[in-house]
Amino acid sequence: MFSFFKKKEVKEKEEIQEENVVEKIIEEKVEIQETTEEASKGFFSRALSKTFENIKAVVPTKKEKIAFDDIEELLIEADMEYEIIEKAMDGLPDEITRKQLRHRLVMLFEHAPDVDLSNLPKPFVRLIIGVNGAGKTTTIAKLANKTKKEGHSVILGAGDTFRAAAIEQLSTWAEKIDVPIIKTKQGHDASAVAYDTISSALAKNIDNVIIDTAGRLQTQTNLSNELKKIVKVCGKAMDGAPHQKLMILDGTQGNTAIAQAKAFNEMIGIDGIIVTKLDGTAKGGALFSISNQLELPIFYVGVGEKQDDLIEFSPDNFVDSLLDEIYVEEV
Repeated sequence: MFSFFKKKEVKEKEEIQEENVVEKIIEEKVEIQETTEEASKGFFSRALSKTFENIKAVVPTKKEKIAFDDIEELLIEADMEYEIIEKAMDGLPDEITRKQLRHRLVMLFEHAPDVDLSNLPKPFVRLIIGVNGAGKTTTIAKLANKTKKEGHSVILGAGDTFRAAAIEQLSTWAEKIDVPIIKTKQGHDASAVAYDTISSALAKNIDNVIIDTAGRLQTQTNLSNELKKIVKVCGKAMDGAPHQKLMILDGTQGNTAIAQAKAFNEMIGIDGIIVTKLDGTAKGGALFSISNQLELPIFYVGVGEKQDDLIEFSPDNFVDSLLDEIYVEEV
């Protein structure tokens, strides 16, 4: 009898300990999530500092409600296209609360689809596209660095064989962040580089492949044909590849970058956007227009030249950072 009650008591204690452990894990996850969200909001606040300067000229003092006309003006100052502003503001009252505006602004963004990270193809192949000068090579390095820090192996493909400088720059980055790279000489077949990079990843059991592409003017027929060939050859190297085609857009160009993305999207189809140089522009509002008009999600934003200056884009955190500058804190 004593043994029975003793065992029961021990079992109850073990169950309580297990519950405490589970609760602690849940609390830690919530705390990490909250910390990440705060860090993301802080990151956007720093990145949008120049945009905020223009907004402050319209609404210098934080308020509980802001006039319709003032909201309209500050969104124009942030470089949001007027057509998108009309869509966001339609039916709103003369005095607008934070909650009302937040809902409208968040809904302007295309949201990235939920991805089951445990069920991704291996290797997961990303093709990076964009015009010269948008920060494509540096962004590839940041993306590779981020992938590696998250515990996944990665290999780079120097597929911009049009420019020798692009091959050299990516090679330098690969050495700096200590990841392998497949490359060839200037003028050689870019699709062969893509094929060899994917083949190497398959042979070496590498998790991720990131392939650079040429960034000449998107109106050139040769570039269009080259990109289509790279996509086709990726599929020959691995069924379903490339799994993601990401377009790099220069944030300092604001809404003018949309035309570039539309051209590339028509060529090969784009899955998402990475916006660079957000810290160097007062045109932060263009992110609304870019995502809404292209009907594409923004996956990442870059705000500097360092290898860690890339974060995942969150429409909620982005909008909250914007509204924190013009509304008093909600109770």
